[in-house]
Amino acid sequence: MLIVVTGPPAAGKSSYIKARAKANDIVIDLDLMALAMAGPGADHHKHSETLLRIVHRARQAAIHEAERHLDTTDVYLIHTQPSPKARARYKRLGARIVVVDPGEQVVRQRVRDMRQGEMEGVVTRWYRDHRKGGSRPVTAQASRLW
Repeated sequence: MLIVVTGPPAAGKSSYIKARAKANDIVIDLDLMALAMAGPGADHHKHSETLLRIVHRARQAAIHEAERHLDTTDVYLIHTQPSPKARARYKRLGARIVVVDPGEQVVRQRVRDMRQGEMEGVVTRWYRDHRKGGSRPVTAQASRLW
């Protein structure tokens, strides 16, 4: 099964997955992929444009291949702000959408404490789109348990 974990930056998406994924599950997390491809001592969330370009391509390849194994393997995919096209694709794949959102005040404080300043804009966009219905679950199986 495909489990798409969405939510604003610093919401706890990775923690949600760590608490649930099993050793044989597949986890596709852009930040973890970037960290694995970066040199020693790299920041966990701030990546160069070159690294991001490479990681985005690797992520797409991983998603494409993982889709072939959904009948035998649980795949956790972090997608902070899926587009309508991505949400429709996930729906076609029978994905379970999980929205991790501890609340805007908590997220903004975490971003101030743990992330670079440009993440504030991503938080603002996420909540704006979420209020419009842009990040609403596409299946009835959505969960907010964490």
